[in-house]
Amino acid sequence: MTTTTDDLPLAADFPPATYDDWRKLVDGVLKGAPFEKLVGKTYDGVRIDPIYRRATNTGPIAGRAAAAPWQILQRVDHPDAAAANAQALHDLENGATGLEFEFAGGPGTRGFGLADASQATLAKVCDGIHLDAGIMIALNPVLGRENAGETFANLVEARKIDPAKLDLHFNYQALSTVAVRGAAAAAWAEYQKPFGQVVSGLIKRGFKGPFALADGRPVHDAGGSEVQELAFTLAVALAYLRMLEAGGIDLDAARAAISFRLSADADQFLTMAKFRALRRLWARVEQACGLAPKPIFVNAQTAWRMLTQRDANVNLLRATMATFAAGLGGANAITVLPHTLALGLPDDFARRVARNTQLVLLEESNLAKVSDPAAGSGGIETLTSQLSEAAWPLFQEIEKAGGIFAALEQGLLQSKVCAMRALRETNVAKRRDVLTGASEFPNLHEAEIAVLDVKPVALSPLPEPKIKFDALAPMRLAEPFEVLRDRSDAALKAHGARPRIFMANLGTPADFTARATFAKSFFETGGIEAIDSEGFADPAALASAFKASGAAVACVCSSDKVYAGSAAEAAKALQAAGARHIYLAGRPGDQEAALRAAGIGEFVFAGGDALATLRDAYRRMERA
Repeated sequence: MTTTTDDLPLAADFPPATYDDWRKLVDGVLKGAPFEKLVGKTYDGVRIDPIYRRATNTGPIAGRAAAAPWQILQRVDHPDAAAANAQALHDLENGATGLEFEFAGGPGTRGFGLADASQATLAKVCDGIHLDAGIMIALNPVLGRENAGETFANLVEARKIDPAKLDLHFNYQALSTVAVRGAAAAAWAEYQKPFGQVVSGLIKRGFKGPFALADGRPVHDAGGSEVQELAFTLAVALAYLRMLEAGGIDLDAARAAISFRLSADADQFLTMAKFRALRRLWARVEQACGLAPKPIFVNAQTAWRMLTQRDANVNLLRATMATFAAGLGGANAITVLPHTLALGLPDDFARRVARNTQLVLLEESNLAKVSDPAAGSGGIETLTSQLSEAAWPLFQEIEKAGGIFAALEQGLLQSKVCAMRALRETNVAKRRDVLTGASEFPNLHEAEIAVLDVKPVALSPLPEPKIKFDALAPMRLAEPFEVLRDRSDAALKAHGARPRIFMANLGTPADFTARATFAKSFFETGGIEAIDSEGFADPAALASAFKASGAAVACVCSSDKVYAGSAAEAAKALQAAGARHIYLAGRPGDQEAALRAAGIGEFVFAGGDALATLRDAYRRMERA
């Protein structure tokens, strides 16, 4: 007798599982606690449920062509043209399918980039590169500097290459640039005619574009939310669309002249939903313009703000998650920021890993084989709709203000991003938002990571701008903790030892291990080395061990039960032994008054302001 797989459906011997069955089991575990305890919220207030039903009446969102891989872009940002050329050739020979040219002074260069955009420099950088061999070239011209787009077009013509055969993205991004600078050389109306002429001229010369880049990175880099990034990107794209049409370019050709870029971070589901939402939102703009929607080209770049200088190898994991999410979210091209970029100009190894992150996901995990794999997923479809519905009113608010340039002049968007940034900084300080290697699980003995010995590019200042407003200044979330780690390194270099805190463990390992482990991580995130100890029952022995440690401060660690019987005596002994300040790991509860009276100065626990505590600890340890 033969059987088919249809005769043996998966889990056929089990009853079907329903949402209601799951809720009954969850309610039993909650034991009367509200179900809302399991519901999360994004920074935009978007609700995230613990489970979703399958989405119905949905289909794939038009993005990349079916089963087509995304373009693997590699940054060309070495200030020296010859070195940049060597890197670019190596990248293309080892898996990159495109190059992204960064020029010094641009909004995303992070201090580096090609020193100038002269034809001699570009010719040297492109020496030996077959521009018409199917590779993608993305330029990022810098507003107010040499016109890299025009210069590159001249180079193409000098090489007698047919412009129509190039996959060349000019990426003019004036609005994103002025948003990061907080300044503009002129009113927006004065930009429109010259830009329209530039694009019209390039089109007449046979270049296909796209020419303008609606870049959402400034909002993300500045600490903004997904909704704010989407609304900004949409408003920028619409401003470019109007500008191109005003320059005499047909509306259908004008929209084809625009591409998009979003940041991708390690929040997998939100990143996927954000990229999908952008396509839906722009389709709505196209419909409002009387156009039938067409797929747009969406670039992704892994997020700057999530990079850490400390334990930088963890950035590899963050970049992998971001790339995974952007790829499944339909990105047409992805640039992975090398994991060492926050430390300096990345070396060949870091560039190789940035390429291979994408190659492994494409060639081994086959992520591009399914078009819009999130289609029909209850969670992702819901998040996509929620982000779209929340971004549209903000986009309309920007439009009512007169468009994105006017909104920037009025500070409308900056005030919202600033509030979101402050909330992120608070959550990082309280370690609610975890940055592995920086705010959690620090390694004070990590090996130094190599970067190239290249100094950031120094440029001549631009003319005094006519218009100034608050800038969308980029930030990295880990910086406040890194400042403290730098302070620790300086002390080690100057005195041969880091600032120290003595772990005053009480009782048996079963009593103190959990809180001592927490306290060690807590203080070492700020570079304060934790001196461990065995459990003590005798206050005199505890005082002696503290004196021998050479630490200036101490942290009492044990269970609530032990605290009730021993913490006060331990604190008095530590104080008598010269401890400048005494911490206790855990919430004090109803013992707080007695513990403070015994000499406990502060309590460290999950959810407390770690940064404030660590800064205060330095102040106390450095006190004469």
